[in-house]
Formats: sequence, C-alpha cells, structure tokens
Amino acid sequence: MKNSEIKVLLADDEQDIIDIIGYNLEQEGYQLFTASNGKQAVESAVTNKPHLIILDVMMPEMDGIEACEVIRKKEGLSNSVITFLTARGEDYSQVAGFEAGADDYITKPIKPKVLMSKVKALLRRARFSDETNADIIEVGDIKIDRDEYRVFVRKEEILFPRKEFELLYLLAAKPGKVFTRDEILDAVWGNEVVVGGRTIDVHIRKLREKIGDSYFKTIKGVGYKFDHE
Repeated sequence: MKNSEIKVLLADDEQDIIDIIGYNLEQEGYQLFTASNGKQAVESAVTNKPHLIILDVMMPEMDGIEACEVIRKKEGLSNSVITFLTARGEDYSQVAGFEAGADDYITKPIKPKVLMSKVKALLRRARFSDETNADIIEVGDIKIDRDEYRVFVRKEEILFPRKEFELLYLLAAKPGKVFTRDEILDAVWGNEVVVGGRTIDVHIRKLREKIGDSYFKTIKGVGYKFDHE
C-alpha cells in the first residue's frame, strides 16, 4: 500500500499539536484527517475509516479514552490501529487506554523523526490487519475470535493475556509463513516498550504450554512460524 492510500486521523484540542504532527504526516504523503475533540474524532473515524487513529487523551466534549471505546464498537473499524498521545507521567492514561482498546501510546513531547518512526511501525500493524481481514480464524483444532479476544482449543476456551493473544493471532493468521523477530516485534509490541528476542521466546513458550508444542516451529536465526500439519 502506498503512503498516499493510507488514511491517518489525528485528534487533539491543541492546534499547535495538530499543526506540527499534521505537517510531518502530510510530508510523508499520508491522507490526513483532523479533529479537535473526541466527538469529532468518532464522526471522522466512522466516515473516513482511517488505518491509523492518533487520539489525545485530554479533549473536550468526549475524551480520548471514551472516543476509543466508542470507535472500537463501530462497524468497519476493528482493523484500525489506535494510539494515544499522553503527557509524560500519565501512567494511568496509558493503562486506561489499553483497557479501552488502544494498541499503543505516544508520549509527548516527541521529536518529529521519532514520531514518524513510531507511526510507520504502527502502520505496519494496520497493513497486517488489512491483509488478514479475518475476525475469526480456525486452524486445526484452534478457533481464534479476534473481536472478542477468545481462543478455543478442541472447543475448550483458554484465556490469554493480550500480548500472547496478539502473537498467536499473528502467527495463526498465516500458517506456514515464517515471521522474523523484527516482524513480530513490530506487529505485536511496536515501539511501546524496549523488548528483545528473549521476550518473544518467553511468549512462544507460554503459547506452547497452553496449545501444544507442535503448532509452533522455531526457524533458527530467523524467527517462528505456525504449523498445524
């Protein structure tokens, strides 16, 4: 997908933020839509179906947390990647944001170059969502419901923390495809925290314990693939 085909919605009640971040997004060639409050953000999201939505937390009429919750319930927006803009030290906002359905957060202030690197990582997740385009995946004895974050193995439901679920969905959506460690880090963790290959290994081990060792193949020096044969 070309940058000119990618839609980004930016919502913030500070015009300076809209101007600075919006300028950098437009310089990359993205289609930019803006909103100055949460209510406008929801309306724009429904109308424009953006690939990436950047929401400020503190906004009038409807704050970013509530806007995120509403957007997540709208038809056709399940694949949109949502990230919050938060001020440093607003840990409570980050937690609330993830609980509301956000994929990531960006801490203000942020340098333009770092911002665009973050945006590109988030958009790689959006591209993956567009490519899979499946709310329910059934592979072998496993059924994965992305909308409800539920996994069934031989019709028995197994509970997964968010990151384990996202890793399972990533791999199971394309059985046989080898995902490199960098691809996994981008799709599941993005730039939200500094993690390494060991983090991926630990999550794979937990998936193996819950689902079965045979489903996950290690490709030495490269990454992992899901194999149900």
